[in-house]
Amino acid sequence: MTSIRIGNGYDIHQLVEGRPLILGGVQIEHSLGLKGHSDADVLTHAIMDALLGALSLGDIGHYFPPTDPKWAGADSLKLLEQVHQLILDRGWQIGNIDSVVVAERPKLKPHIEAMRDRISQVLNLSPELIGIKATTNEKLGPVGQEQGICSYAVALLTSDS
Repeated sequence: MTSIRIGNGYDIHQLVEGRPLILGGVQIEHSLGLKGHSDADVLTHAIMDALLGALSLGDIGHYFPPTDPKWAGADSLKLLEQVHQLILDRGWQIGNIDSVVVAERPKLKPHIEAMRDRISQVLNLSPELIGIKATTNEKLGPVGQEQGICSYAVALLTSDS
């Protein structure tokens, strides 16, 4: 009998000058980037939290604390590789991931396929198993006022053991 577990994740980072904007491992041309200890990739962070949450393994701050200089400027896709290995080591596989990035600007639709490809390569999954959508916050709240970008993700894990 196949067991399933579902996890959800969320992340938000402030937009600032002088930083690259990286989402789903893809650098996107924009006048502002996301502030954070690592590369501040909110999409990848939300996906990691969803994967960890599905197995009640805490959140990414537990494994990659922002107080540890070792993770300064870290490539979030490298962190995702480590989270994926935690999942595999426990006998689970990723069934699928669904996510949404919320940003007023820039338009993300032209970059979604590249994000899916990067994440699918890291997770060794077919891109069809990774949903990424983009929306705005209709100018409401800090994301709508372009103070930050956030992302939500849900992950389904399966195990035959």
